[in-house]
Amino acid sequence: MIQWLVLLSGSNSESQGNRITVNAENPERVDREQFVRLLVRHDRAIRAWLRATLPSLDDVDEIMQEVSIVAWRKFDQLDAPENFRRWVCMIARYEVLMYRRKKARDRMVLGTEVEQLIVEEGEAELDLREQQLEALEHCVKKLPESKRELVMRLYSSGQPMHAVAAEMGKTNAAIYQTVSRVRQRLLQCVQRAIAGDS
Repeated sequence: MIQWLVLLSGSNSESQGNRITVNAENPERVDREQFVRLLVRHDRAIRAWLRATLPSLDDVDEIMQEVSIVAWRKFDQLDAPENFRRWVCMIARYEVLMYRRKKARDRMVLGTEVEQLIVEEGEAELDLREQQLEALEHCVKKLPESKRELVMRLYSSGQPMHAVAAEMGKTNAAIYQTVSRVRQRLLQCVQRAIAGDS
């Protein structure tokens, strides 16, 4: 979705921090450009918040698409660009609640009070999650290439571990052990990075 929005947006306006110089010939285009810039800037934080409240990455992708559409339609209601992340997370909150209610018809899900607690905790931890994501990205880059590739295959492509093991000609146990060590290494690296920022 983000890539699609970036491609649609041209660049006839100049961004100056949070201020955008409006092209008087087409002010609507500037609003679209500003929306795309803000959405791209805050995409990771919004996805992190969604990931904290939803059970699967597919759910995160589906809700992120809906959130983007609703935010696009209501962008004129945003009071200030610096409030964009919180504003979009409020939209996401409602989209998550609607999504869970829709899913409730299909199967048993958490009660509304429990959902509310999860959403509120996710909002409270938004800044920490953004820090963790930045630290994790940095730590993954520090991994040896073979380990980094393994992590990317497992987590970016969503391939099951046994399929990756088969492709690499290794046993499930060997891949599991390697992944376990890499996870531990990444966890320690992220914890050190967060502690260093505090």
